[in-house]
Amino acid sequence: MTHHPDSVRINKAISDSGYCSRRQADTLIEKEKVTINDTLATLGDRVMPNDIVKVDGKLIAENENLVYIALNKPIGITCTTDKRVEGNVVDFINHKERIFHVGRLDKPSEGLLLMTNDGDIVNKILRAGNKHEKEYIVTVDRPITNDFIKRMGNGIPILDTVTKNCEVEKISRFVFRIVLVQGLNRQIRRMCEYLGYEVTALKRLRIMNIELGNLPTGKWRDLTQAELKGLQDSVEESKNVPQANRFQSTGGKRRRR
Repeated sequence: MTHHPDSVRINKAISDSGYCSRRQADTLIEKEKVTINDTLATLGDRVMPNDIVKVDGKLIAENENLVYIALNKPIGITCTTDKRVEGNVVDFINHKERIFHVGRLDKPSEGLLLMTNDGDIVNKILRAGNKHEKEYIVTVDRPITNDFIKRMGNGIPILDTVTKNCEVEKISRFVFRIVLVQGLNRQIRRMCEYLGYEVTALKRLRIMNIELGNLPTGKWRDLTQAELKGLQDSVEESKNVPQANRFQSTGGKRRRR
């Protein structure tokens, strides 16, 4: 199917503005909060540079002031952009730009969290199959055995799938290091629970080439130029996930499903 070379998918247009990620844009579209030229948008719509895109009736515009932040998220802060949630990460940082988190750390976990207003790079990082490494230090409630380390590294059946092989290393009697290449919901906690262990502390130390280092808990910093370049280089080959195009033209009346 041929599209005008200047057109882009509506979710990409929204994410490029810095409003939110593509996934979040799709959710907004499904909730009927997005319009194109005052007509309700649907998933897969495409827009031209001169089209007027609004979210909740407010015009979005291309964001030229891109920011990339590394946060040492404390325990108790929730990874959500919904400001109705007490302790949400956006209010916690209180940045002047509208930023959103890259991936998640659950509320009881701490450590490195990336935040940005660059929707395109978020989409590439989160895209399935990219095998981007994330490193964690985990404390459990029982002594760690060699069998535990072996089974954790060779895949655990959770959430109707088997986790991918990963690097796991025993650090001390109750502490291990693990490097994941996927991001299932509460993956480490579920893996440990399957083997009869309970996670008592979980901290993320690294995402791809970005390391937490000695950044204090609750503090954030801008990524360095070297970190940003490494991040961009690592996602450069990411491919778009095919989506059904439900509306080819950029003008005219749209049909609802």
